[in-house]
Amino acid sequence: MPLFFCLMAGGAPAGEWRLHAGDIPFAQEELEALPGQSFRFFDGGESQYGSGGAYAYTYSAENGGGTAWGTYRIAGDGSICVDFTNGFGRCDLYVHNGSRVILITEKGERFPVR
Repeated sequence: MPLFFCLMAGGAPAGEWRLHAGDIPFAQEELEALPGQSFRFFDGGESQYGSGGAYAYTYSAENGGGTAWGTYRIAGDGSICVDFTNGFGRCDLYVHNGSRVILITEKGERFPVR
């Protein structure tokens, strides 16, 4: 399922994320360094974080291509909440686990970053 369709109403309260052993949420410094970064996922999709809270998720060709635009903000629990221009929204948590970076949705879905 493309990340964009993981519709969420708001951030999960701190401590309610479905973390696995070894998951270490991004530190505040890493969250503040998001502008200018992108994360490519194994399904070919890519999340891009721009300056001023700009956000874009580009789907792989296999998932129809195209880009979903929106804005992001960092919630108090360290999750990243995105409000898309089409009215949808979601919150996700980035964690380190060993040498891997993983995006976790509020439903507990895990999307490793390439």
